Amino acid sequence: MDGRMMRSMRLRENELLGPSHRASCLCGSAPCLLCGCCPASRNSTVSRLIFTTFLFLGVLVSIIMLSPGVESQLHKLPWVCEEGAGTSVVLQGHIDCGSLLGYRAVYRMCFAMAAFFFLFTLLMSCVRSSRDPRAAIQNGFWFFKFLILVGITVGAFYIPDGSFSNIWFYFGVAGSFLFILIQLVLLIDFAHSWNQQWLGRAEECDSRAWYGGLFFFTLLFYSLSIAAVALLFIYYTEPSACHEGKVVISLNLTLCVCVSIAAVLPKIQEAQPNSGLLQASVITLYTMFVTWSALSSVPDQKCNPHLLTHLGNETVLAGPEGYETQWWDAPSIVGLIIFILCTLFISLRSSDHRQVNSLMQTEECPPILEATQQQQACAGRAFDNEQDGVTYSYSFFHFCLVLASLHIMMTLTNWYRPGETWKMISTWTAVWVKICASWAGLLLYLWTLVAPLLLPNRDFS
Repeated sequence: MDGRMMRSMRLRENELLGPSHRASCLCGSAPCLLCGCCPASRNSTVSRLIFTTFLFLGVLVSIIMLSPGVESQLHKLPWVCEEGAGTSVVLQGHIDCGSLLGYRAVYRMCFAMAAFFFLFTLLMSCVRSSRDPRAAIQNGFWFFKFLILVGITVGAFYIPDGSFSNIWFYFGVAGSFLFILIQLVLLIDFAHSWNQQWLGRAEECDSRAWYGGLFFFTLLFYSLSIAAVALLFIYYTEPSACHEGKVVISLNLTLCVCVSIAAVLPKIQEAQPNSGLLQASVITLYTMFVTWSALSSVPDQKCNPHLLTHLGNETVLAGPEGYETQWWDAPSIVGLIIFILCTLFISLRSSDHRQVNSLMQTEECPPILEATQQQQACAGRAFDNEQDGVTYSYSFFHFCLVLASLHIMMTLTNWYRPGETWKMISTWTAVWVKICASWAGLLLYLWTLVAPLLLPNRDFS
């Protein structure tokens, strides 16, 4: 009976507060904004989720910009297709003006998101705790921040084309390279936590089922990697051509075998008992994906089935119909899925791996809740868990979102560089950026294995 009376009093209180209370939430803190959706959540987690939601809204708008129905409206903007497309350039395909407009719209939308998050990267530099006045900006004023993002976006769509697209392409290349490495770090952490939890449950329950599960997924990931290598040789190489592709596939396969062997060496196992083939199999499969993505950007029709067909002095699209485009090919779709998962992973959790936390600028474990925080959690409200110190670097988190904005721009535009007004050009730049990212990722994983041996005086637990 008492519980019913309490619930009725709360409902009555909410009715009395009315619209003014809900309006204040738009200008208030993250706990006020999402207390109904994320009860008993940490303020730091909720704020990251809202910023990530802003990013996903931008991604959604970018995808809409690529749809045919929007292209007719884009012709009203100052950077539409113009005359002057006759400059001699090595073309890989003729792109209709509508598709080109969609690509340039994605460039401007992602420019706006990157500028928005870069502004917060600078603004939130060196914030140590929620007592800093800037922490209130980080964790509140969401309505005004959304208006700022909308304003930057509107302004970006009125940037005259000129050399903007070409210059911003290279920013996208650099940012995407770094974000690929961040994705690899997150995958290493995910595989490490997965392996550690299942081994712990196997010891607690004294059951071999957990060992069998680890063996099954390790075998599955290696099988998928081997299948990927075979398919890459079949579809992206020719017996008398595509020598670069053959070398890249073979070299990456060799490097993956090397890091897999290194992961189970006795010295490595002694220094890091939690290292094993599960982590190596995840890294191997991700490396094969990056290799696939790189080969899908090769500007050679013989070595890339995704490219547009070149016939004589004219170019037509690869496909049975005259204007069938292939922007949403398999590598782009898989890349988009991995992007969404990794971005959510950045927002939702801190690692229990000290090296990963050091790199990602996050705290190792959430502290025990204080009495006031426990009361807020029991009341279904998000609570401030950063009064003594922030649980993640505000500035670095926003910098990761800057890189994510650049990476999704390259993913949605399939890494094509805007050339002359009517042209989209596939370049070797995108190919080598992805290949170098795969090599850098493998070297980074190898370093996490051998660092405790090379630097025995440092704590790598």
